[in-house]
Amino acid sequence: MATGELRDFIAKRPHLIWYSKDYDALGEIPIVEHTLNYGTWDDVQELIKILGIENVARIFRKQMATGRQRGNYYPETAHYFGLYFDKYAPHAQ
Repeated sequence: MATGELRDFIAKRPHLIWYSKDYDALGEIPIVEHTLNYGTWDDVQELIKILGIENVARIFRKQMATGRQRGNYYPETAHYFGLYFDKYAPHAQ
């Protein structure tokens, strides 16, 4: 459930999660997914500032490891952030 800074973050960016206006009901997982897929670099950096790079990396890696990718990450996005988190958050699992 998005509260506080995270809720404010996504509420200011309705283009990232266009299918829902109930921002309070959104969890970290869809917010991370949609920010990495559709956000700008500034959006990604703001999200990392709010959640921490380790937490964002854990969420991303967990989605990628399931094989079913709840995340519908674009291949380019998955590749880029796989490399990015390997470099900047290598211990986040």
